[in-house]
Amino acid sequence: MVDLHSVLTIAGSDPSGGAGIQADLKTFTALGCYGTSVVTALTAQNTLGVQAVHSCGSDFVDKQLTSVLEDIPVHAIKTGMLYDGGTIAKVVQRITSHFEANGKSPLVVDPVIVSTSGYRLLDASATDAMRLDLMPLAAIVTPNIPEAEYLLSASGYAEIGSIPAMKLAAERLAAGGHTAILVKGGHLVIHSEQLDQLDVSDCVIEYADMCNPDYPKILRAANGPCNDIHSDLVVDVLFEPNPTKRVQPFTLFARHRITTKRTHGTGCTLSAAIACELAKGQSVLAATRLAITYTHMGIATALPVGRGHGPLNHLHSLITRVVPQVTAHSPFPFVASLIRENQETWDGYVKHPFVQQIGRGTLPKECFIHFIKQDYLYLKYYARAHGLLAAKASDILSIQSSATIMLQVARESKMLESFCVEWGLSSSEIATTPESTVTAAYGSFILDSGLKGDDVSLLVALAACLLGYGEVGLWLAYKSQHAESGTILEGNPYRKWVEDYSGQEYQAACCEGIYTLEARIAADPPSPSRFRELSKIWSRCVELEKGFWDMAISLS
Repeated sequence: MVDLHSVLTIAGSDPSGGAGIQADLKTFTALGCYGTSVVTALTAQNTLGVQAVHSCGSDFVDKQLTSVLEDIPVHAIKTGMLYDGGTIAKVVQRITSHFEANGKSPLVVDPVIVSTSGYRLLDASATDAMRLDLMPLAAIVTPNIPEAEYLLSASGYAEIGSIPAMKLAAERLAAGGHTAILVKGGHLVIHSEQLDQLDVSDCVIEYADMCNPDYPKILRAANGPCNDIHSDLVVDVLFEPNPTKRVQPFTLFARHRITTKRTHGTGCTLSAAIACELAKGQSVLAATRLAITYTHMGIATALPVGRGHGPLNHLHSLITRVVPQVTAHSPFPFVASLIRENQETWDGYVKHPFVQQIGRGTLPKECFIHFIKQDYLYLKYYARAHGLLAAKASDILSIQSSATIMLQVARESKMLESFCVEWGLSSSEIATTPESTVTAAYGSFILDSGLKGDDVSLLVALAACLLGYGEVGLWLAYKSQHAESGTILEGNPYRKWVEDYSGQEYQAACCEGIYTLEARIAADPPSPSRFRELSKIWSRCVELEKGFWDMAISLS
């Protein structure tokens, strides 16, 4: 039997459908919860702004609340626009008595005070009731920066213009209680360098997509002119007075700022999503993380509605996707998902001691010679596999992609031959070198993947080598620009190797591979079981690549 999680929203109505109870109910449905609602006020508004507000009256709000709570078990509650002190008093009284009789449910308070267009949505006399009576009942309060400033204005708190100021505001709003505070950062433009300069002794930073410093360089490079890590961010600051299983009370959620007018109802949507996740039993931290991701994708995938600030795409999550949708800041979600699902194995491959010794120029000569001899033999398997891929292709563009990479393999073979000459080896010595068991195992696995599976299975198997070497080349080139890293190119006997894999020709082949793989996945999105199958192929190939480096160091 499927658990039914009921969530209650106490908020105003938005006839244009983008905010208020309309946004909340869409969010509840999209996230698999049953939505109930109590309307506090009727508004005349659209994407251009709020034109008028009509209060439903505190007594009628109380009657609605009583009707819902006496009949339907509610697993979480959220409040939005409450309009005046009388309504807040009734809500506090009814929720408190409900908690006393039935046990406390998670309460999310979105302190709606002023609309985006500047229309006041909370009576000035109600601020104290909001801060002193309602907020202490909440599991989490979700003010944006202007709302946090307003709630703290009575204590003479200054303008919030930085992340440290957001952190301080969150602490002061918690006021020594047990309520978590999420100060939303949409009104503040943060540059990535500001995060680099933060004292992180009391916080954890969670990055998303390409603003993550550890986002694969190979994917950043493939995104061309949009690959700049140093761009404008939105940072939300979560303060948990009593964090579980960790010391840091702050979590900072950093994402690229999306340049768009489709942000109507963002705060309502985020708080509603948090309420849904809390109703399902998630912790405050996990619920906030999931809700931020849901809301961010709602903004990124929104369609144009209205002539002003349009609504989010609340329904994006209704289509089950193992691989996230493509967005401007996550252009290669399938490859990114493969790497993320196998992050530890991937890091062990692309940052292997063999690679690091190459970068420092300290790898023993005999290890490198052993490596290039076996790599030369492996490339034959790799070329054959791409020939097999071309044979399986269903269109000319796919055949062309395989041909492009085969030409790159031929150039790579010439590069290895030139290394052999430099190190005193002849072509005949390479040709007569026996295959190591690692080379034979890896080559056989790739060909077997192609013979038994379809073209996507083979593409994934081949991508581990193609993209891994591209990542290694870019990583070493990047590290060589920072003296403290110990990676050098000047005077490094392996400089040409690094420059070839970070160079334009090889990176072009990597781009070809990435775009081909993403296009195939977009055309036929994988089911959960299919994604697990492809992830297993990728993981095995990454392990075999790591084994190749191990073989070189051990001379096995």
